[in-house]
Amino acid sequence: MKLLIGNRNYSTWSLRPWLVLRHFDIPFEDEVLQIGGEGYKQVLASRSPTGKVPLLIDGDLMVPETIAIIEYLADGFPEKPIWPTDIAQRALARAAAAEMHAGFSSLRSHAPMNLRASHPGKVNPDSVAADLKRLEALWGGLLARSGGPFLFGAFTAADAMYAPVATRLRTYELPASDTASAYIEAIYSLPAFQDWLAMALKEPWIVDEDEIDVIQGRVARGSLA
Repeated sequence: MKLLIGNRNYSTWSLRPWLVLRHFDIPFEDEVLQIGGEGYKQVLASRSPTGKVPLLIDGDLMVPETIAIIEYLADGFPEKPIWPTDIAQRALARAAAAEMHAGFSSLRSHAPMNLRASHPGKVNPDSVAADLKRLEALWGGLLARSGGPFLFGAFTAADAMYAPVATRLRTYELPASDTASAYIEAIYSLPAFQDWLAMALKEPWIVDEDEIDVIQGRVARGSLA
């Protein structure tokens, strides 16, 4: 299997299935298709039926979309606890994943993932307050039920879905309770996440659309090195 991914520093949707593959020790290779730069949309369109990443390639089959990829992996490797084994917990995990897929738009737009950066104070907490409140309620409730360190005790696909959000809270030093902070630390301590982070930190590419200083007009496009 091959997973086509975007720049590790910025590509939230690529990170999610990659973590599932790496953490659950499913054999695969990956290939980075740059998001940004001259002609990148044409390259994506030539490689992916949706013109987007991630894309899982398994033989002649191409599976786009993060949740579809995760479900394909769960079906193909039923011995791997990608979702909780208990039916009720599995339903809650899928609900949490779906909520992440469809929601938290303020955090996405105001606080783009940027693993190389540290930008305390550059995102107004009021602009993402509703999303932060919902995160605290969701994470807090699930962690209280499971006992942690992950949402359902052990790492599952639900945690993979929320890993990029955890990085946003750390990059911009957004308000987080002790419970949320401990969960963020658990994500960062995951060996699979550490592997991704180490590679992200070595990437040379800059994507202006995901750089907060460009978004907020502090620096001009193309001026970051």
